[in-house]
Amino acid sequence: MSEPKGALASGPVFQERLRSLPSVYHLRHAAMRRLPGFAFDVGDGGAGLDKGIRRNWRALDAVELLPRYGVTSALPPTTVSLFGEQYSTPIGIAPMGSPGIIWPGADRILAQAAQRAGVPFTLSTVSGMSIEEAAQFAPDRLWVQMYRFANNDHAIGLDMVARARAVGAKVLVLTMDVPVRTTRPREMLAGIAAPFRFTPRLIAQALSSPAYVAAFLRNGIPRFANLVKYAPPGLDLNGMARFMQQEFRGAFLWDEVARYRDVWKGPLVVKGVMHPQDVEQALRLGVDGIQVSNHGGRQIEALPATIDVLPAIAAAAAGRAAVLFDSGVRSGLDVVRAMALGADFVFAGKAFLWSMGALGETGPAHAIDLFVDEMRSTLGQIGVRDFNAARSTLYRPA
Repeated sequence: MSEPKGALASGPVFQERLRSLPSVYHLRHAAMRRLPGFAFDVGDGGAGLDKGIRRNWRALDAVELLPRYGVTSALPPTTVSLFGEQYSTPIGIAPMGSPGIIWPGADRILAQAAQRAGVPFTLSTVSGMSIEEAAQFAPDRLWVQMYRFANNDHAIGLDMVARARAVGAKVLVLTMDVPVRTTRPREMLAGIAAPFRFTPRLIAQALSSPAYVAAFLRNGIPRFANLVKYAPPGLDLNGMARFMQQEFRGAFLWDEVARYRDVWKGPLVVKGVMHPQDVEQALRLGVDGIQVSNHGGRQIEALPATIDVLPAIAAAAAGRAAVLFDSGVRSGLDVVRAMALGADFVFAGKAFLWSMGALGETGPAHAIDLFVDEMRSTLGQIGVRDFNAARSTLYRPA
């Protein structure tokens, strides 16, 4: 395994971009201006009226950190260890379904950025890039996320596990929090629905963004690349979408998690845990990581903010498994907040989509640099030497 190179967060390119895009907030607004309307709405929106997304943001913003001074004056290091691997910083790229709609070629761009920066890249089952392709672009940083395909005694799912093992994927992530597919109004209103059609409205919106059109011409229409192997030959995009819907059968049951635990010998993470009792069940099955997540507010908007349930999940895990965190993360400050409340590692999704909307292929590298720069400055401001100490930082929720 190569050593993590890390994000520089201090080079001349970063310093130049910092003047115009100094935060993920600014990346989002740049993406709003630069992307076709349908692409921005698909990447930016969630379930219902986006109340779950806003609840995640508000709850993170409410966490206050209590500083201690006179203990360090050095710039804190950001390298961390997780599941026996060294990563340049405790921020990873969360799994995102069909990110190529938001920016054509997104899966490849994200994988390459993760490999260069030394952070995890989690490939979604429904990405536009196969496991084998992802391993070429992120050979040292590839995690594989899976949904439940239970037909034919889990034939698809177990074969995907074998594929992940064959390419040397580092971690397998089983998503627990998508028992049913929900309606996302912004996607519907944007015209991204099944059956999909290139309407004059979508074409006009795409043509309003020359950069998007250029990326589309280079990369083509996003496809469900991981499922092509299992589908009848010759299916178009809508045919593949129907095939996926036929095969996708709710969220993993605990006895199925046990089965995947038996066949996958590497680190296993269950994603979407929100209740402490589910932690105990996962630990009994030998899970290595608990990912606290409400799916970023994209499945149901009535769930608690992830940061609000994190302390109870961390207390239930009690060091017996790594505690991972996602949903609503927009800054290095948010990363430190999550670690102060019990997370060992943090993942972001929308921030990286916005970064591509704002800057194209170079966006994810800039987003990682922003996270690193903000994490370092936050740790320095509150008098913390490193991320291990961040986990014992005093905090005050609103």
